[in-house]
Amino acid sequence: MINASDAGGRQAPVYSLVIPIFNEEAVLPLLVRRIRMLLDALDGRAEAIFIDDGSRDTSLIFLRGMVAEDDRFRLIELSRNFGHQIAITAGMDAAAGDAVIVMDADLQDPPEVVLDLVAKWKEGYEIVYARRIRREGETWFKRVSANLFYRALEQMTSVSIPRDVGDFRLVGRKALETFKRMPERDRFVRGMFGWMGFKQTAVPFERPTRAAGETKYPFWKMVRLAVHGIISFSEKPLRLALWAGLAISGLAALLGLYAVFSWLFVSGVVHGWTSTVVIISFLSGINLLMTGVIGLYVGGIHAEVKRRPLYVVDRLTGFEEAIAAISNSQTSKKTPPATHERRFG
Repeated sequence: MINASDAGGRQAPVYSLVIPIFNEEAVLPLLVRRIRMLLDALDGRAEAIFIDDGSRDTSLIFLRGMVAEDDRFRLIELSRNFGHQIAITAGMDAAAGDAVIVMDADLQDPPEVVLDLVAKWKEGYEIVYARRIRREGETWFKRVSANLFYRALEQMTSVSIPRDVGDFRLVGRKALETFKRMPERDRFVRGMFGWMGFKQTAVPFERPTRAAGETKYPFWKMVRLAVHGIISFSEKPLRLALWAGLAISGLAALLGLYAVFSWLFVSGVVHGWTSTVVIISFLSGINLLMTGVIGLYVGGIHAEVKRRPLYVVDRLTGFEEAIAAISNSQTSKKTPPATHERRFG
């Protein structure tokens, strides 16, 4: 941990908050007020890194003004919308703290819970995630579908991914450096941290309704995230496709034997087109389904082999003084300067 003062009395941060932003103009004033209160309440120097993920409203204008007013705030402006999971990655790449806290901007991840996460981290846990014990304002369909999703993950992957847990978590420096060495493009961040192992624990909290604005995860986007999670951490869909294909082939062989037997030994067999159409349609649908499952994996391979950067940064604000503070503090201690691995485009 870098915790030395430079000549100006500044210190490298102990805590880094990572907050992705996409069209959150309605909630930003309240969010910033509560983030400032949190930074004041933490027991060490802290920074808040906001990642603008290609917002099309006035969020970026507000964020630029906010960073100019408070030297604890940093801003990463991505060149376009790369998605929530990539925006989280960009913020974690830039985080300098020993404890990095990822949270959403809609205040459904209450900033006050961060103090409980920090308390558990100080007990020796490397990863501390926030578990939702109550979801206010969510429909029964959202709750049921989320429960089914986590059950499916448990059955289809060997990775322990806790139920009712999103991306709201605290990550220690050891886990963060491990995360940076995981270069996959099709990201499911909560699964990546589950895969790591380390000493992990949960902090329960009641998830409030969205403070303002609209959700950025409608139904089909949630489905897409679920599919990515399963494809990224399980080969069982491929095995299921194999066994389903074998089972259907066996049934087709039995049906063929029955047809030959009927033609040879049963009189008065009426040959109709209905059964033929039904069988052909069924087998064609199964074939397309299996091809689609394989296609998901091939598409993932295609994305990986292109080796494009995960994201492209258009502009950085607030990092210059922070990096200078770290360098100066280390120079005063006559230690080698820290290097921060970043995939800035």
